[in-house]
Order: sequence, then C-alpha cells, then structure tokens
Amino acid sequence: MRGLNRFLLLVVSGVLLWMSGGTAKAVEPVAPSSQLDHLLAAALADNPELKSDQARWDAFLHKARQAGSLDDPMLMLRFQNLLIRDPLAFDRDSTSAKVIGVTQMVPFYGKRGLAKEAAAQDAEAARWGLEERKVELAAMVKESWYQLLFIDRYLEIIEKNIAILDDLSRYSESLYGLGKGQQQDVLKAQLERTKMEEMRISLGQKRRSLAATINTLAFRPADTPITPDSPLELTPLALTAVELEQLAEANRPLLKSVAAQAGKAKAMRSLAAREIYPDFTFSFEYMQRNSSEMDPDGYDMYSTGVTFNLPLQHDRRRAMVAEGEADTRMAEADREMALNRIRLGIGDALARLEGSRNLARLYDQGIIPQANSSYEATLTSYRAGKAEFMSVLDSRMAVFNYEREYHDAVAEHQMQLARLEAVVGTSLSTPVQ
Repeated sequence: MRGLNRFLLLVVSGVLLWMSGGTAKAVEPVAPSSQLDHLLAAALADNPELKSDQARWDAFLHKARQAGSLDDPMLMLRFQNLLIRDPLAFDRDSTSAKVIGVTQMVPFYGKRGLAKEAAAQDAEAARWGLEERKVELAAMVKESWYQLLFIDRYLEIIEKNIAILDDLSRYSESLYGLGKGQQQDVLKAQLERTKMEEMRISLGQKRRSLAATINTLAFRPADTPITPDSPLELTPLALTAVELEQLAEANRPLLKSVAAQAGKAKAMRSLAAREIYPDFTFSFEYMQRNSSEMDPDGYDMYSTGVTFNLPLQHDRRRAMVAEGEADTRMAEADREMALNRIRLGIGDALARLEGSRNLARLYDQGIIPQANSSYEATLTSYRAGKAEFMSVLDSRMAVFNYEREYHDAVAEHQMQLARLEAVVGTSLSTPVQ
C-alpha cells in the first residue's frame, strides 16, 4: 500500500511539474502604466479624427473588393418574328419563336487583376495614412503632456520662491521696525511677491487650457482632471542620424503610404497599356418554336457568339499610358521628397536636442549651484549688515529664473524628442544600450 501511495505521489508531482513548464517561476509584478500611456491609448482608440480615417480605410477596402469583378450578365427575353395580323400566334410562321438569351462582358486577360491591384494599393495607402495620423496624434499628446509637466514644475518653483520672499519680507520688516532697514526694501519684496502671484494665475490658466487640449485629443470631457505622475527629466537618446534614418525608412507610415501610391500608379500604367487589347462579350440565345404548317416538327433552336470592341482610338490609349507613367514618376518623386524632409527633420531635431540637453545640464550642474551659492553668500552678508537688501533680492530672483529656464530646457528636449518620434515613426523613449 505504501508503495502504491508513493507511486501515486510521484505521478501527481510529475503532472504538476509538467503543467508548470518544468520549472517553478516566480510571478513578476507588472509595473502599472503611466498616465501618459493611458492618455495615448485613449487618444489612439477614441479620437474622432482617427475613427474618420478608419472609416475611410474601410471604404477603400470595400472598393478593392469590388474592383476586378465582372459586370453583371445581361438577360434578354424576346418574341421573334410574330405576325402583325395575328400577334399572339406562334404556329402561323416557322420563324416565330420565344427567345431567351444571356450576355456576359469579359475584359481582356489581366485587366481585372490589374484593376484589383490598383484598388488594393489605394486601400493600402489609406491604411498607412491612418497610421501616419496616429503617429501625429501621439506626438501632439506627448508635446502637450511635457508642456503640462513644465507648468507644474514652474508652479512648484513659484511656490518655493513665494515662501522665500515671505521670509525675506518679514526679515526686512523687522529690520525696518528696528530702524536698521529701509521701507523700499519691504515694498520691493512685496512687489516681487505680487509678480509671483500674477505668474501663478497666468500659469493656472495655461494649465487648464493644456489639460483641455489633452482631454480633447483623448476624446474625454475637457474638464477631466490631469495630475501627472511622472517627473520632468531628460530621456537619453543614443542613436545617430544614420540609425534614425534607417528607423524612419523601416517604420514611417508616410513612406509606406507613398510606396503604396507608387504601386497603384504602376498598376494603372500596366492597365492602360493593356487597353490596346479588346474586351469580349459572349452571348447565348435559346429559341423555343411551335410546330406550324410550314414546319410540322418545330424544332427548337439556339445561337451563340462573341463580340468585341475594336481598340482604334490610339491617341486616347497613348494618353492613358503617358498618364500612368507620369503618375509613377510623381510617386517616386514624392518618396524622394518625403525622405528629404525626414532627413531634414532628423538633422534639425538632433541639433535642437543637443542644444536643449547641453543647456539643461549647464543649468543643473553649473549655473544653478553657482547662483544658489551667490544667493546664500549675499544673504549672509546682508544679515551681517555688509550688503544691501536689493542685492539679496536680485540674487534670489536670479536663482528663480535659472531654475525656470532649466525646466524649460528639459521640457523643450522632451517635446523635441516627441517631434523626432513623429519624424521617425516609432517610439524612442527606451534608450539603446
């Protein structure tokens, strides 16, 4: 019995091990998506402009399914060779008959396939047009998001500066009360604080406008609260211009849309070249005859045949071929222009990224620490009676302006990165190792 129990235990253990994939794996927690990710997902799923482009693509897909189909056959019903003096008598004349027939027009071999190919390329261009719009929309959301982050950081340093100005104002008031300070020092500190309040009101209005813009892009109520959950910091980029161009050629939807337009132009040019060949119409008729005195047997009869057009209008067909060739050249030129604009966009974006990145680092590692040291030294001298209050105030406002310009440079870097992603057609948020 013990041996049987041990055997069953081994079997159950083996089954459980097999079901778990052979090794026990720890369940790794999934990091929650950021609010920006949710906004991007909402914009790409619910934005009405994208839904309009989606419907347009669907329409082109249905057109592509129609292209290349045969025309409906034509059904013919006819009473043939009846006598006027006896219009309903089918047995008075041997040629009288009731006729039913069908005709079907069939284009020359290859025309239907080329028409279907041209329509399919048209639908493909509409598809990539939709993807291009998604790339543009994502860039708009990201740019507005980083502007919002900048305003929040701006408001934070305003709050910090107001608190410092309040401290300076109280200190100057106390000195003035003791007869060691000047009234203009108190008034100047109050004036600077009022300017901070004015900035806060203006930034609050800009923030509400930006939040409304983001909510509108995500097709949400304009007054939906947005509280960013991520810091405003530099995202490194370790790609060269050549690598970015390669990424653009592989991922940019605009280039794929232009390629589809080129495919359509080539198909239409080939279709125009085949217009020198005729289209055929096949017909079949069945004649039901009654017996008559002239033809006692009254055998039924049938007829069949084919007709085709004579493609003699050579000028029109040569013009159609020339039109197709011009469309092909235009599509190729459009691709070259798109590539040229992409190269320009990459070069300009890299220059702006480098400038804003270097400026942000200069403020963070050089100017701001030096300005803080200068402010602290001036404040110490003022408290010792060796410096004027205006010097303290100017030093403090300099620190404030440098901190604002630092966050402005970081925000500009991130917005430029979002524009570069739109140029390349893919995300660049994850640095290349």
